[in-house]
Amino acid sequence: MQAMRMLLGALALAASILHTGSRARQVETLYTSPANRTIAAFAQDGGLVAWFAPKASKGCNEVWLWQLGSARQPLPSEGAAYHNVTCGWQVPAGSPVSLAVAGNGGSPALLWTLHESAAQAVRFDYVLGATVADPRERRFQEVAHASHGAGLWLGGVAGSGGTLVYAVAQVAYKDQVACLSSPKEPGACELKVAPGGGIYRIVGRKPPTRINGAPAAVAVAASGNDVAYVPAIGASTVDGHPLGSRNVPVEVRDVNTGSLVVSVSPEAAPLAIGLSSTVLGVLGRSGGRLVLGWYALPTGRPLGTLRLPLGASPTLSVGDSAIVFRVGRSIRVVDVHTRRIRTVAKAAGTPIGLSIADDRVAWAENVAGRGRIRAITLAP
Repeated sequence: MQAMRMLLGALALAASILHTGSRARQVETLYTSPANRTIAAFAQDGGLVAWFAPKASKGCNEVWLWQLGSARQPLPSEGAAYHNVTCGWQVPAGSPVSLAVAGNGGSPALLWTLHESAAQAVRFDYVLGATVADPRERRFQEVAHASHGAGLWLGGVAGSGGTLVYAVAQVAYKDQVACLSSPKEPGACELKVAPGGGIYRIVGRKPPTRINGAPAAVAVAASGNDVAYVPAIGASTVDGHPLGSRNVPVEVRDVNTGSLVVSVSPEAAPLAIGLSSTVLGVLGRSGGRLVLGWYALPTGRPLGTLRLPLGASPTLSVGDSAIVFRVGRSIRVVDVHTRRIRTVAKAAGTPIGLSIADDRVAWAENVAGRGRIRAITLAP
């Protein structure tokens, strides 16, 4: 009888372990919005998640912050005493909102951007923020560029721990005086990246501070006190937006001192980057395919290179043990150590803000007029 009890106990324990493991691989719906309320942007940092909900026919755009396990909080504050750009902003189709969140040592903070329609001759982009300690909207910077490309361009936002950053690049004519002359000198109206951009850090409601040594950039990622970036080197001949280059290294710097942590030279022209405490991921394009490379921190030692499947999106998120990307609605992870790719979920709508925090992969999606936030915990 005692042996039978021991056997039954062992079976129950095994079943419990298997059940826990299977549950860890199930997709959970963390939040579903009210009817006719979608989600335009999503971000996470540790146990914090945040999302931008465009207004329906009436009301305000809303930015939500949620410490999982506690109450959700809308930001920024509304009211007659506050001049709020976010509330009434028209979020045009095809002009996505960028969003970043940082735990900030127990005082969470948000950073988001609003973009004007591409139909405007001069397009303004706003960098805005708020904190739990002071939920009033703070307008940190307005950047603008002409429809042909000359002017300032945003290069992305990123958040992690106590770090919130955004990047700016300035595009100008190679010779503006000669370009405006008549007749125009050949090549004078070509565009270049000019001095004047950089990577800026946000602390509370203080004015942005430029990170020493960090140049104008087309992409940024953050982890703890580190920021990674793709330097802006040239300008697109189509619309003038700044571009990176495979000939210029991707760098990581300390946001407090500006000191260089590591510099790597990817095989393909970089399109997107991701950063964790131990891994830098760079996604580039070569020969019509996306190529993912990842490197150890702080040594910069190459850990792996993979050509991603056709149809992969030029976005990624990096954890210490896994890198997340998507192919259509298929959500896939690369094991940092074994280089094995596996599919962990399939979203019901296009994944928004797909990212990894610790072992939780999360994203937002819009289905039947409602936004929802979904997550899956990666099994060890």
